[in-house]
Amino acid sequence: MKLILKEDVKDLGNIGSIVDVANGYGRNYLIPRNLAVEANPRNIKQFEHQKNIILARAKKIKSAADELSARLSGMTLSMEVQAGEEDKLFGSVTAKDIAEAIAAQGIEVDKRKILLEEPIKKLGTYNISVKIQQDVTATVTVEVKKAAEA
Repeated sequence: MKLILKEDVKDLGNIGSIVDVANGYGRNYLIPRNLAVEANPRNIKQFEHQKNIILARAKKIKSAADELSARLSGMTLSMEVQAGEEDKLFGSVTAKDIAEAIAAQGIEVDKRKILLEEPIKKLGTYNISVKIQQDVTATVTVEVKKAAEA
């Protein structure tokens, strides 16, 4: 029995694959669980149409992510914080602080997308990765400077 997979099935195939399975496995497991549909000409044509729509949408999202990545990659953020002796900060610079600094430049980024292993606790220049999409990341330069004494 030939089927088109609607979802990834472990040890069988990925979404959109046309697979040949035993009649019982297809009729009693895959089709009732809505994991696959029969591979007749009508279903194949319908699936190809849906696949084209999904690919076009994904291409549009990818181009927007690449554009955002290009804008972020050239960005240098300067943050003035209070620091004590040996250039140690009184607090720390967190992903939330970096997200707010990026938002001040006119680009909205979720703080969970900022890949900061641990908060910054010393003065200096840091390269921070920002994950925009699954395979698109940008690197933002963050300069942590000592604030002027009041």
